[in-house]
Amino acid sequence: MSAKRKGRRVSAGELEILEVLWRHGEVTLSVAHRALGRDIGYTTVQTRLNRLVHKGLARRSADRPARYAAAVSQREISAGQLDLLLERVSGGSIVPLVAHLVEDHSLSVEEIEQLKRLIDKAEKNVEPR
Repeated sequence: MSAKRKGRRVSAGELEILEVLWRHGEVTLSVAHRALGRDIGYTTVQTRLNRLVHKGLARRSADRPARYAAAVSQREISAGQLDLLLERVSGGSIVPLVAHLVEDHSLSVEEIEQLKRLIDKAEKNVEPR
């Protein structure tokens, strides 16, 4: 796992806040708090937003009230979370994870075609021994 992705680990609570930022764009603390749509402390949302800013995953404006926006894409965070999952469940080996998904889940024709395209692409990128 690359160091860049490793630094993209986020807690479930931080991920929930990032999802608000991706969905709504720039928001104030008050808007973020309301957008969560559940009973959560205002200061908890503030703390999570500040942690995301500290980690470089969100930006805070100098305006008053401050506005927060995601500084990373959903794809970047997903990649880091998937890398972490891969490391935890299969020691970094892709095959056991893919085998589980293929053998224990019903795949659509479209998903199978997509997997074939990904394998074709991977084969083209393999360096000869």
